[in-house]
Amino acid sequence: MTLDEARSVALGLPETAESPHFQYTSFRVAGKIFLTAPPEGTHLHCFVDEPTRELALAAVPECCEALWWGERVAGLRVALSDAPDQELRHWIHSAWRHKAPKRLLKQAQGG
Repeated sequence: MTLDEARSVALGLPETAESPHFQYTSFRVAGKIFLTAPPEGTHLHCFVDEPTRELALAAVPECCEALWWGERVAGLRVALSDAPDQELRHWIHSAWRHKAPKRLLKQAQGG
């Protein structure tokens, strides 16, 4: 998947906006960052929860690594060219759910 394809997936999620974050681009839901992409466009940083991160690191270590944010691990750093499309879509959706407000989660679940 390319960064443009990942962008399309992210921007298709409810109340998602893209905006600059220092030299990166970021994707936000209700003002909270759930994805960032460095300027070279080869990686996507997915701010997923710990269980999702650990499963990804164990299942497909060839395309992702732990994403350090300051002194803590905050998600996944994913090599876009190596990540299976279905997995990357899952991580994008998981990162959105991890940061979305409860009202959006209820709407997304149909109730």
